Amino acid sequence: MTQMQYLQIPGAKKPVSRLIQGTTMTGPLGDKVFDLFDAALENGINTFDTAQVYGNEPALGKWIADRGVRDRVNILTKGAHHNDVRRRVTPWDITADIYDSLGRLKVDYIDIYILHRDDPSFPVGPIVETLNEHHKAGRIGVFGGSNWTHARIAEVNAYAKEHGLTPFAISNPNFNLVDMIDEPWAECVSIGGEQGRKAREYYATADITLFTWSTLAGGFLSGKVTRDKSELPEGRAAMIKRCYYSEDNFKRLDRARELAASRGLSIPQVALAYVLSQSARLATLIAPETPDEIADNTKALDVKLSAKEIAWLELREDSL
Repeated sequence: MTQMQYLQIPGAKKPVSRLIQGTTMTGPLGDKVFDLFDAALENGINTFDTAQVYGNEPALGKWIADRGVRDRVNILTKGAHHNDVRRRVTPWDITADIYDSLGRLKVDYIDIYILHRDDPSFPVGPIVETLNEHHKAGRIGVFGGSNWTHARIAEVNAYAKEHGLTPFAISNPNFNLVDMIDEPWAECVSIGGEQGRKAREYYATADITLFTWSTLAGGFLSGKVTRDKSELPEGRAAMIKRCYYSEDNFKRLDRARELAASRGLSIPQVALAYVLSQSARLATLIAPETPDEIADNTKALDVKLSAKEIAWLELREDSL
């Protein structure tokens, strides 16, 4: 079995596995979700990603209690998601969502708390101060932002430094091998491609750990998509066609397929290895639906891509 790799985030009580088990797809699994979580833990994945809006915090909390593994796992949950009425990145909403998540998970603290969205029109001061209040009270451990630009995160951490507060430790952006040509939803923040270069340069020197998501670009890099057809469900296929179908992206997919074949890998393993190779301070969310898929994903930790292979996958080199 592949040995899991872990990150030690300053301020975190437990190490964080470099592969983080997602839960967005667990609803249809029913009773089988416990088997999936068991397999993740058996493969060394000790960090589980959920969110207030996903509706599956109770299932994760029930599994943790049933298996008696609270001291072994990190709960990563997210709050302050906007709704169709208003933007919700306010002290009141952050506080309400933290208490709501604690209740639904049936725990007394959350290891990693992430603000699911940002509201650039709202000042960072009250946000940082509110998170610090809950951190000092022991309700949340390390914290950060999902779909926050690197400029806003820099603003947060400058405020925290100036006022002697705990800063954001984590950024949770979209990142994968291909270029995003359209947002999957409004205000999605990606650090991939040329448009994400400045963000990647910032994170290369900032005291921030990256938890990236959409490693397989919504399924474009799953091995189930070609120029001619998609084996993905209709709704998902329409989304990735809008967001990722371009000739350059298909060239990247072709090269990922070629590299996978030459090295005895799967396309998802190449896609995961590409993301993991970007930084030693990076973990990435995965969304396998079966124990076999978890085992397949973890093998990507053993894959080392050379600088030339990375440049070739990115279309910066013409040949290997």
